[in-house]
Amino acid sequence: MKKALMFLMMFLSVPAMANPACPVCTIAIGAALPITRRMGVPDAVAGLWVGAFLVLMGYWVIKFMDRRGWRFWGRNALVLGAMMASIGFAYIGNVTYSPCTYFGFLRVDPLLFGTILGGLLFIVTEKIYDWMKARNGGHAHFAFEKVVLPIVVLAVASWILTIC
Repeated sequence: MKKALMFLMMFLSVPAMANPACPVCTIAIGAALPITRRMGVPDAVAGLWVGAFLVLMGYWVIKFMDRRGWRFWGRNALVLGAMMASIGFAYIGNVTYSPCTYFGFLRVDPLLFGTILGGLLFIVTEKIYDWMKARNGGHAHFAFEKVVLPIVVLAVASWILTIC
């Protein structure tokens, strides 16, 4: 009994670290991406979620670097850029680059376009959340606001890309 109590106390005494976003949602998005092509989801829509996932992973790396005290000029931009650039490895494997025209002048692959757009939307949504929280005295307006805002923005962008 005493060993079980010591084992339980060991886990209770560990400090908890807050993550920048919901890890369950992140895992669900990452696991669902290979299935989207089989279901007929447009590549641009799948790319939105891939881009948001990659930026989220970048935020996690930045949090890790903060905990270790690794700070240098341009670190955040470098980490987020490297995470976004990792989509290039998908084109080495099974994905073929097949460009389409967007907005009448932008010729790029739908998955790459969606990834860039999704990453930018996620970053902008996080900045908007920080601004809204600061205007509300440092508190969120409702529970899980930091999770709900990016999901709603990405869902609306997915709907817009689907109907276009």
